[in-house]
Amino acid sequence: MMIRRVLTGFVGLTLAAVSIAPAAAASRDSAVLRHTDLGTIKGNDQSRSTGTYTWLGIPYAEPPVGPLRWHAPLTHQPWSGVRHTTAYGNGCIQQGRLFSPAPSGPHYGLDIRDGLGQPVGAEDCLTLNVYRPATRQKKLPVIVFVHGGSNVVGYSADPMYDGNALARTANAVVVTINYRLGSFGWLDLPQLKTGDPANDSGNFATLDQIEALRFVHRNIAAFGGDAANVTAMGESAGAVNVWALLVSPLAKGLIDKVIPLSGGLLFATPAQARTYADALVTAAVGSSGNRDEDVRRLRQLPAADVIRAQIARGAVVGDPPAVIADGTVLPTDYHAAITTGAFAGIPVLAGNTLEEGKLFGAVLGAYRPSDYERFTRQYFFNPNKPSPYAVRDFINDRYLPVDAPDGWNAASKQLGDAIFAGIVRDSMNAMQAAGNKNLYYYQFGWNQQPAPFDAVYGASHAIDLPFVFGTFDRGVFAFAFSRRNAPGRLQLSGLMMDSIAAFVRTGRPHQNVLGTRWEQWPRSLVLDAGDRAATAAPGSVG
Repeated sequence: MMIRRVLTGFVGLTLAAVSIAPAAAASRDSAVLRHTDLGTIKGNDQSRSTGTYTWLGIPYAEPPVGPLRWHAPLTHQPWSGVRHTTAYGNGCIQQGRLFSPAPSGPHYGLDIRDGLGQPVGAEDCLTLNVYRPATRQKKLPVIVFVHGGSNVVGYSADPMYDGNALARTANAVVVTINYRLGSFGWLDLPQLKTGDPANDSGNFATLDQIEALRFVHRNIAAFGGDAANVTAMGESAGAVNVWALLVSPLAKGLIDKVIPLSGGLLFATPAQARTYADALVTAAVGSSGNRDEDVRRLRQLPAADVIRAQIARGAVVGDPPAVIADGTVLPTDYHAAITTGAFAGIPVLAGNTLEEGKLFGAVLGAYRPSDYERFTRQYFFNPNKPSPYAVRDFINDRYLPVDAPDGWNAASKQLGDAIFAGIVRDSMNAMQAAGNKNLYYYQFGWNQQPAPFDAVYGASHAIDLPFVFGTFDRGVFAFAFSRRNAPGRLQLSGLMMDSIAAFVRTGRPHQNVLGTRWEQWPRSLVLDAGDRAATAAPGSVG
């Protein structure tokens, strides 16, 4: 009898476990099942690991291929059934650089160096990713992030932009987007005109970003977000794009606040864009004497060949002009547009790093190793072991010692001021003159990398991004983050994410940061950390 009772109990428990398991799985599935106006999607339940739900690679526009190459984005056609959105979409076709995807797909790895200087990514790339806390809360603030990369490189799957930690810490819905890049994103040719002013602007990538914002506006409630509280955030070229979106009449009503980091208002003129586009056609297909025929051949060219022509042209004139002041998608005079006061009610939280120029040593011929060798050394560098390198292994003798009057520190500062500081001051001053009373600015000073990277890069351009996203484990800057500097940088990262959380809710970052009041522009707050603790202090904008 005893044996029978035990067996009966065991069988009962087993059957109960079997019945509970499908119920638990169904519950997990329903947590990440969402219904959008394009169709039903199923994402990743990461509640046990990261405390978030994610949906990756959601298409928001039709693939811009074939007849849709150099065409304004078309809203993606609805799909039937359940679409699994558990993996990132392709990075957009681009020339391989340090911040590009690997040739084998949208991921970060050693093989990125194999794509340096080569076409990587794909034309079919207009997707976005959504991250949110694993809760049932609704009406959460929304952060839409536009990646940087000089508007010629970058991809939303870069591990530096993983939105899990920011979504959880800020208690917000975070969206990261892909958009067309380089000559695929901005190209102004008469032969591409259709008679539609937006399509004829040449601002295809800007229109991609607006289309992504429209998807967010229509669907973010399905992810627990508040369509009436959307903050556009971007860094570097992404910040240039965010400022452009702010003044675009086509983005009106889609953005409530902006966080532009290391970038400002900077438009190309139609004349600049046209001159580049004409030269690109010749570089790609030659000149037959019949421009219509040349452009027809360009449209049919494999995407990789267009990128190769862009690379060849770039060696002569630099990157393609991006963000074109066309008069429809973007105003011909952004100063005049701001002067109207139409954007005075949009709060701005802007920032710069204190040593922006140190990421651009190649511009000055300051880096000793090639990008291939520099990437390799940094990829294998162990920040918790004694460094095998000295500053001289990375910086040419011309800029040594780094603290000489014409050394690396001085030269990189001059470069950073020329590229970044001026456009940020101009943009913020224009907003202030137009009556905006919610303008905040920070300067990022963290330079606690293990030697020699504290001198080679220090508080370089983009080094603040792992702090904004809480992504220190993988990516281009992983060499900088050691156990020794963890206490201070983690505190600084938490402070930055908390300030973003306050800003997206109230239009103001935390007013008191570590005992220092965060005043409005033109005042600045310098955010920094030693190995043990974060610091905040008033800074000078000049």
